[in-house]
This record gives sequence, C-alpha cells and structure tokens, in this order.
Amino acid sequence: MSTTVNELQAEVDRLHHNLQSVTVQHELATQDGDLITVSDYLLTRLEQLGVTSIFGVPGDFNMPFLDYIEDNPRIQWVGNCNELNAAYAADGYARVKENSVGVVVTTFGVGELSAINGIAGAFSEMVPVLHIVGVPSTLQLKTRPLLHHTLGDGRFDTFKKAAQQVTLANASLMTKVNAPAEIDRVLHECITHSRPVYLTLPFDLVGALVPAKHLQVPLLRAPPPNDPEVEAYVLDEIIKLVGEAGQDIVILVDACTIRHGVRDEVLDLVNKTQFPVYAAPMGKTAVSEQHDCYGGIYMGTLTDPRIKDRVEKAKLILSIGALKSDFNTGMFTYRIPPTHTVELHSDHTLVRFAQFPGIGMKLLLPKLTARLEEYRRGASRLIVPHYKPVIPQEADNRISHAYLWPRVGQFFKEKDVIVAETGTSSYGLFDIPLPDKAIFLSQILYGSIGWTVGSVLGAAIAAREFPLGRVILFVGDGSLQLTAQELSTMIRTGVTPIIFVINNEGYNIERRLHGMDRKYNDIATWNYTSLLRVFGDVDGTASRSYTVRDKAGLDRLLLNPEFARADKIQLVEVIMDKYDSPRTLEAGSALSMLKSSQ
Repeated sequence: MSTTVNELQAEVDRLHHNLQSVTVQHELATQDGDLITVSDYLLTRLEQLGVTSIFGVPGDFNMPFLDYIEDNPRIQWVGNCNELNAAYAADGYARVKENSVGVVVTTFGVGELSAINGIAGAFSEMVPVLHIVGVPSTLQLKTRPLLHHTLGDGRFDTFKKAAQQVTLANASLMTKVNAPAEIDRVLHECITHSRPVYLTLPFDLVGALVPAKHLQVPLLRAPPPNDPEVEAYVLDEIIKLVGEAGQDIVILVDACTIRHGVRDEVLDLVNKTQFPVYAAPMGKTAVSEQHDCYGGIYMGTLTDPRIKDRVEKAKLILSIGALKSDFNTGMFTYRIPPTHTVELHSDHTLVRFAQFPGIGMKLLLPKLTARLEEYRRGASRLIVPHYKPVIPQEADNRISHAYLWPRVGQFFKEKDVIVAETGTSSYGLFDIPLPDKAIFLSQILYGSIGWTVGSVLGAAIAAREFPLGRVILFVGDGSLQLTAQELSTMIRTGVTPIIFVINNEGYNIERRLHGMDRKYNDIATWNYTSLLRVFGDVDGTASRSYTVRDKAGLDRLLLNPEFARADKIQLVEVIMDKYDSPRTLEAGSALSMLKSSQ
C-alpha cells in the first residue's frame, strides 16, 4: 500500500511541476525586454562584482553550468584538485580582492559536503564567498527518486540544511520566475555582511530564460543608514571622552576593519588626528605598518612590553572592528577596561558600557573624523615608537625561529601578499612589521590547518589581476601534507608564489598544546623539493626548489636576485629543530593549556 501511495504522490508532484512550467512560460511571454539565461544572469552579476575567476570541481549536476563559465570571455574557470581546496581558494581570492567575492562551484551532495569546511572557515572569519551547487532537475528535487550522490532515503534537503549552518543566506532555485530576485538577494547579503552564501542551481534551470532588465539595477553595497538622532548622540558622547582623555588616545584596529571595508575611513581618521594606531593580529596590515603613527601588534600578555604598556595605559582606546577570539587576544588577556573604550562595529557601537544597536562604523567614522580633526595639533607632537625586531647574533648556525622571522622580514617588499599558516608561521610573523601596501593573510580564528595552500592559489590569482607584488607562503610540513595537491593547480594556472615549508617533523603547535613527544604529532617524511615536479612541472622548467639547513644558506638564498624575482613557482624547504617555536607561540600555548585546565 505504501508503495502505491508513494507512486501516486510522485505522479501528483510531476503533474504539479508541469503545471508550474506552463505558468512560468506564460508569465515570461507577457514580460517586456530582452531575455537571458539564468546562468548568464548569475555570471553577469558576478562580473559586476569584479569576479574574474571561479573555483571548483566538475560533477555531473554542475557541468551544464560550467559550460557557461568556460564560454564566458571575462571569467576564468579554475579547476581544483578537490572541493575543500576550491573553497579555500575562493576564500583567499576574496581576501585579496576586497570589494569582490570568492566563488566556488561544486556538485550536489558529495561535492558540496567536501567544500563545507572551507565555507565554514569563511563564515567564521567573515569572508564573502558564494557557494554555487549544481543540483538535480526541479522535477527530481520534487519527486525524490533514488539518485546517485544522495543518502538513499529520499532526503534531498539534507545538504542544504548542513549549508544553512555555515552560510548567512541561501537560495534554492526552483522556478525561473524568481531566479533573478533570489540571486540578487543572496549576493546582496554576501557583500553587505561579508559572509558566505549558498545557491543551488537545478540542472534544468541552467539554460532557462529570464528577463535581463534587472541587471541594469546595481547591487547596493551600502550598509543601512544610522538613525540620525542616535548617531548624533553617540558622536557627542565619544567627543566628551576624547576631551577628558586629553592626548592620551590610541586607535586599535582589528579584523572587521578589513572585512567590512573601512580601511580608507580608518586611514583618514589616523591621518587627520595623528592618534597612535595599533593592530590586533587579525587586523595586521589594516593600516600600513610603515605609517608614522603605527606602533605594532597588540595581543594581550603576549605583546612586546613596550607596546603593551602604551596600549593598556591609554586613557581612551578607539577600538575599530574588534573580534575578541582567544588567539586574537593573547588567550583572552586583554587589559583594556570598558571604561576606557569606545568600540566601533559594522552594526553597533559601544561607548563604555552603553550599546547602540544599528549605529554602524562605515557611516559613523567619517563624521567622527570630522569632529576629531581639531585634536591633530596636540597628537602630532607625540612620538610613536616603531617596533623593530632584532636579528639575534646566535653562535649556533642552525635556523631558529628567533632568527628566521626577522630575517625574512628584511626580504619582504612593498605590495607583497604574505600568507601564514595557522600556528608556527602566523605567530612567527605577528611581530614582523611588513612593508607599505603589503597584505597579510592568516586564518587566526577558524584555524583549519592546510587552509593556506588552497588559499594561496586564490590569493595569487587575485594578486595577478590587480596587480600586486609577490605572493609568499609560510606553511608547516604537517599542514602542507593536508592540501599539497593544489600545488598542481598553481603550476597549471601559471601563478608563481614563493612557498617556504617549515620542516620540523610534524605538528609544532599541537606539540606545544599537548603531547610534546607523542607519535600522533609526528608525520611521514616527504621529499619536499620533488613536489613541484611530481605535481606538474615534469621537465623542471617552470619551478625551482631549494633546501636550506643553516643561517648561511638561508641568507644566500634571500639575497639571490633570481630567487627574489619570483618569476617561477618556488619551494623552499627550511630545516628547523623539532621543538623550536616562536616566542609568542610558546607563551600563547602555555596560556591556552593553563586556561583549559581551569
């Protein structure tokens, strides 16, 4: 009996679908203007947002859409080795190409679940990524036959439900009538809130025709307006605190300064007030680290004492875009009392203990700058000491972390894109001042090891499109082994990053956190200098690989003009002691374990 009922229900669903199709055709026939396919509508919207590369892996449910991507003369298809790496690449692309979005295309079920960890990281770190999933036809989605790539139990919405947990908005297209509106809706959410969104594209809607006239209306990036009366009150309250603080004021920038597009507004504030400015780790390079007013990185008790003292003793801190996660705050060791703090966020403002919802920093900052400009004269007399790490004079010729990071800091150039893996590399680079217009990328909050290898592909493609300078990756041997396949995509696409592989025989940050001598923190030994040939540079003409075992060897390589030119993809294996770590990582991991045990 149940089988008969199911068959009848399936037939009812099929007839309902046919009726919908007829209705849609009638509605389209009565609409004025040119028609465009759903696929071309979506791609045109992405072009308008500055997207020129799309990442992903082909699968039978998304391949008709991939035809449209490949035939588009202004968008490049970048095929990845797996969907996780593709999601990482879209994340890296969006971080470098600010005011645009990253795009990853996967297939129904197996493909989208492979990508979901990368999408979760983008959600955690507020990176605008569009995840497009090619799904079965609208009829199949309604009748739910026993299709491949499903769970075999008729639950076709399971994967969408999973995606909803790690995306801000989602749209499951089921009819061409509302396809343009739904596409516009999720893209608007993506660019306005800087979060990933999810869009399913059924097999039979890929070539469906929709009106093109909506494309004449641009997608708005502007945040909602602040309430004028509340905003005026907030400004008055901030100015009172500034007056009470005299000239003892510092600015502290963080992740959301970058993610919510207020770099220019913050730079204008710094230039016109001359207030000293510091950065949290996730805000590194939000303000040029060569700016006269820039003082260094603040991360609670892990901070250099000179910087820590200046920030924590200030009478007023203007905190912009704060994201107070454990690693970003020195394991929650900020010593900044709310009574001395004004916090500006994308959707609210905090003045001491008072919260003002809906008063966003994008529109507030220019008005605040105009009111604070009169304080420039006093602030300009303040000297902001620049933190300059010293290369230690060590008797041992082995490469230590104390030596490595200040030394590579001298290698960096203006406009370089520097990508640091979670853990050893990111902690090593926090204290290294970067050149003007350099961009620093690291996944400090989500911390998915291996993220940088996929991400550096997207970052390098975006940097080539701008253009920016060299792209330089620092990754541990353990992290590289998770996502090493994407080296082949780098070779195939012709990007030329410099990849420093820290070979310290395993998971260094995990050793610091737990199990210093446990076997589970060990990894297999790879021949790292052979990887580029194995992954695509068969004849060895498109790449260079090196191993450096001591300070002298590292120094020679960094002074080599051919190496510094970065005209080929290059991999440098850096042999380091198994138990050596950057200062901040040793201190941070000890704090983390202490707090975990409480």
